[in-house]
Amino acid sequence: MKKILIVLLYSFLGWAFCAAVMGIGMATLPMNTVLIIHVIAGPLAFAFLSWHYHKHYCYTKPLQTALVFVSFIALMDFFLVALVILKSMDMFRSPLGTWIPFGLIFLSTYVTGLNTPKR
Repeated sequence: MKKILIVLLYSFLGWAFCAAVMGIGMATLPMNTVLIIHVIAGPLAFAFLSWHYHKHYCYTKPLQTALVFVSFIALMDFFLVALVILKSMDMFRSPLGTWIPFGLIFLSTYVTGLNTPKR
């Protein structure tokens, strides 16, 4: 159970970072600028989290980690952001807002996991 909670904690930290980028950005910048920042910052944050997770814990293989991270993001975005906060599925119509970040986060998490020396 501890191992599952740790990988979920890392997933949550990455998702919370992305949510903060979007929340603060939408309050201060034009939407296209926020989406570009998000599509860059999200994968970088998850690469760092993947590196830290694989260096210190490494309870899952890189592919499993990438799948957990992206699945967690997708579920939180669907159930919390889209259904509860926005009350709309419009965010899933935006490749730059959703699908490209999902893909890049998966890729950055996976590649970082493959290339991180394990403890």
